Amino acid sequence: MRQGTIPPVIAARWALWTFVIVNVAIVEILFLTAGTGKNGTLTVAKFFGLHAAVLMLFQLLLVARLPWLDRRIGMDRLTVWHRWVGFTLLWTLLTHAVLVVLGYARLDDASMTKTFFALAGVPASLLGMLAAAIVVVIAAVSARQVRRRLRYETWHGLHLLLYVALGLAFVHQLQETTTFSSSAFATVYWWALWLFAFGSLVTGRIVMPVWRNAYHRFEVAAVVPESDSVVSVHITGRHLDKLPARAGQFCVWRFPGHNHWWLANPFSLSAAPDGRTLRLTAKAVGSASAGLRHVPVGSRAFVEGPFGAFTSLHRTRPGALLIAGGVGITPVRALLEEEAADDVVVLYRVRSEEDAVLGDEVRTLVGGLGGRLHLLTGRTGEGAPPFEPENLRALVPDVAERDVYVCGPPAMTTAVLASLRALKVPPRQVHAERFGLA
Repeated sequence: MRQGTIPPVIAARWALWTFVIVNVAIVEILFLTAGTGKNGTLTVAKFFGLHAAVLMLFQLLLVARLPWLDRRIGMDRLTVWHRWVGFTLLWTLLTHAVLVVLGYARLDDASMTKTFFALAGVPASLLGMLAAAIVVVIAAVSARQVRRRLRYETWHGLHLLLYVALGLAFVHQLQETTTFSSSAFATVYWWALWLFAFGSLVTGRIVMPVWRNAYHRFEVAAVVPESDSVVSVHITGRHLDKLPARAGQFCVWRFPGHNHWWLANPFSLSAAPDGRTLRLTAKAVGSASAGLRHVPVGSRAFVEGPFGAFTSLHRTRPGALLIAGGVGITPVRALLEEEAADDVVVLYRVRSEEDAVLGDEVRTLVGGLGGRLHLLTGRTGEGAPPFEPENLRALVPDVAERDVYVCGPPAMTTAVLASLRALKVPPRQVHAERFGLA
């Protein structure tokens, strides 16, 4: 990276937050210039309603899988933001709804229960109530205690109801004439914002995947067992040199005819894209990944992506430290093929040498770069933790002078990141990504 340039992740965050701040400022101006409600409570309710609309639109952008954002910030970080914005949206919507009922109850000198049912008979209000109810359901099933008890397919299916809620909220806002038609500028602004947000979602989640699969026509070229529990699948297709994939990224893979169409898994590219083939390597941890060794050669594959910011685009230093745990070696192995520096260290944590997925390939690649490979074997809790700050510094004394890439099980990744903070490795030099689908 050249000195003085802005890191891509910083540039993307500035662009994203500038977009948010500008739109919040515009909404504040529209609120202040549109006049007050029928009483003070309804005026405050309108304030929360307008900001709930902005939060909904921001939610769409966070899950639209726009390549420019994803390659710089990473799907995992965008998904975390999506989660927190979602819970903020929940409380904003509930506050808006309670204040609306309270405001009209005071206006009509009626009970809140009577007012609630009266508002439910008004189409515009009913649509808003239904949208809020769906958001409440989604928030409930997204709570960690509930989420852990649900199958991913069940949770994901319920989560798709969010798009229904957004449609209902849009019509609700459209029928609230004080929001859309308080001025010509307000009408143009809200239409433009909704079209931009929905357009981004449709483009990123539907148009681009469908177009890429029609253009590249991905199919299975080979299925290679790497061990009893690990398999590599080689994918070929047309014009793969035009697929914007980089080492370290992952795709969401579907194999129609092998699994149901709604069953998809994120797997990293385990080899640097060469313009002719793609390769994924998976460990059998579930029925979908375990069944990959039975995917028929010549069958079609449906690929979404590539995704992820775990790439050399974010390099800031000449030296690199690549830390992997278990099957997390796959994106690291791909990065080694793209590695141009001769100052690379790889720490590979596994239970035993037999569990070192693609170990021979990694050893060959590291040797070709003149780097160092440390195979750290042992079970968690046995012996000295290899990623404690002092142990990490002993293995790589100049760790603070390197870019550090981390990929592995969540507990390992968390431990490594904590040690890197303790060792005062600058955050801009630390690159870690956890898969997250939303």
